[in-house]
Formats: sequence, C-alpha cells, structure tokens
Amino acid sequence: MDVAMTSTTDTVCPSCGGAVSEADLFCEACGAELKPGTAPTSPALDTDTEPTVEIGAVAGAEAAAAAGPCRSCGGTVGAEGYCETCGTKAAKPRDHFEEQPTPWVAGVCDRGIRHSRNEDAMAIAADAEPGSRALLVVCDGVSSSLDSDVASLAAARAAREVLEAGHAQGLGTESSRASAIAARLKAAADAASDAVLDNTSPDSPNPASCTFVAAVLENGLLVAGSVGDSRAYWFPDAAEPVALTVDDSWAAELIATGVSREEAESGPHAHAITRWLGKDAPDHTPRTTTQQVSGPGWLMVCSDGLWNYCSEAAPLAELVRQTAADKGGEPLATASALVDWANAQGGQDNITVTLARI
Repeated sequence: MDVAMTSTTDTVCPSCGGAVSEADLFCEACGAELKPGTAPTSPALDTDTEPTVEIGAVAGAEAAAAAGPCRSCGGTVGAEGYCETCGTKAAKPRDHFEEQPTPWVAGVCDRGIRHSRNEDAMAIAADAEPGSRALLVVCDGVSSSLDSDVASLAAARAAREVLEAGHAQGLGTESSRASAIAARLKAAADAASDAVLDNTSPDSPNPASCTFVAAVLENGLLVAGSVGDSRAYWFPDAAEPVALTVDDSWAAELIATGVSREEAESGPHAHAITRWLGKDAPDHTPRTTTQQVSGPGWLMVCSDGLWNYCSEAAPLAELVRQTAADKGGEPLATASALVDWANAQGGQDNITVTLARI
C-alpha cells in the first residue's frame, strides 16, 4: 500500500526492502519501478522469518554479488549492477529465483524472454520425509494491472503461511480430511486476496490482480484449488495423468461448449481469465478437487508460461517424465530444465514450475 512521503529521507523498496529515496524512479537493488512522490510499503512482504533466500533483499555491492556473473559474457558485475566487461545490466533477483525446502520438493520462477519483469510468484513448503506433506502455491500477476509483481509475491507467501498453519495429521476419514484441507485452501485464497488488496493503491485506476493455485499433499491425500488459469497436475508413474484444476478463462468456457482445445487456446481471447484475486474480482473462492495418491509420481503446480506450450495433461506428463529422467529424478534440476524448455519454445510469458516427487 502506498504511503505519502513527507521528506526526502530514505524509505524502502516495496519489492525487496532495499533503501530508496524519494527521487529514485527505480530501486538500485532489484530494479523495481518506484512511484514518484510516494513511499510504498508492503507489510505483507515482510519476510524476516522466511526459510529461503530473500529475493532482492540486498543493495549495492551485495546486490551485484547476488546477481552472480554476467549472463552475457561471464564477467564480473560491479556494484552499480552492470557488467564491468561488456556493460550489460545485471538481471534483477526477481527475474529468476528458486526454492527447495527439502530434496523432494522444489520450484523455479523465471521472467521468460519477452516480458520486461517477472510477475509470476511461488511459495512452497514441505516436511522432510519424502511424500509426507507438501504445499505448492503459484500466483501469476495480471500484466495489464498495476503492481501485479508485488501483489503476486505477497499473495503466494500469505497463502503459504495459512496452509502451513494447519495439518490434518492423518486423523479422521478421507472425506473429513479432504473437507478440512479444502477449507484451508479457501482460507489461503482469502489471505492471498487480502495481500493483493494490501498492495493496491486505493485510488489505482487499474488495481493489482493475480491468479491463484495451490496444492496440498498430506499423508496420501492431495487437494488442489485454483482461481484463474494457473494449474495443478498429478502425474503418476503407472497411471493416467490428472489435471487437478479447471481454468477460469474464456478458453475453458469455449472448450466446455465443444470447441476443440487447440482452437480455444489459440484464439484472440485464449488467456482472458474470468476469475482472479484483486479489488475488482467477482469471486475468489477456489474450486477444489481431491485425489488419492497411492503410488509414485510427480505433483506439479505451474503458471501458463509452461502449459502454454503443452496444454494437454498426457503430453505434459510425458515431458515431465522425460525431463526428470534426464535430470536423475531431482526436482530442482527438473523444474529448471522445464523452465529452460519453455524459454526455448519462445518464453513469451513468465514461467513458474513447482514440483514434488512422491
């Protein structure tokens, strides 16, 4: 939420928390665009307790070190954020980031090739025992709305916090456990929606908005919920792949009337969504589905930056299996390779891939 500045003293960047001043148009640490005459703050992005490396929470020389070597020539990135050899501006920390809370769960979020900033976000968590408990959340900021990059990250993290707070612990019937998890998914969507609103200026002509999808695995029970067109899939090793979510989009509505998927998803309004999180959202209650997990496989939650290039569940499952085989079944390497694959197809959107190997 924007707060009016009363002096020229330093304040903080809403994206990374780095120091900025009233005169700055862009954050020197992460490159986020700043609004003149305001001191934007974002309580929902306070991540002091986050278990993963913070995105862009560095400045100056530390920001250059976090950026690593120049992606263009491999040279050293200086304190000003430019390569000292070829002069290329270093990538922003938000452009590409990874999370891996445990060896069996990981995610990669990438700007892609065509977009100028990364409006995708993810937040994941998992227990140490493989296949026990995992939480995967992906939010895709709507490019036509203001501050969607800030809002999507706040939303994903707020949702994860709610999901982490509850645990069915294997008690009760499958039906009662599924109902309890579905209720937590609704609460997570409420928290994500509140986070989006907290990062929207009250007088914004085009308020921040994003999609929402989350999958919860607990003791063999998998429940997924979504708003918008980010998706969750279950790809068992020895059974048919399952799309756990149905898009809230014009394309999905056309498919429901009998239009072929290929035609619906290639039309001019293919990615126009009919539900989202945000101030002007008609409804943000996630539609949920439940799946019993009885064997090994891959749980994937992703944004449309990946499935744009492989929409059907069966070929997407084969892509994941082949990629995983090439990467020794390691989730982080597999997610990274899938992002690389999407970029190789054109990278026309931001790309997020989160995986749990069960």
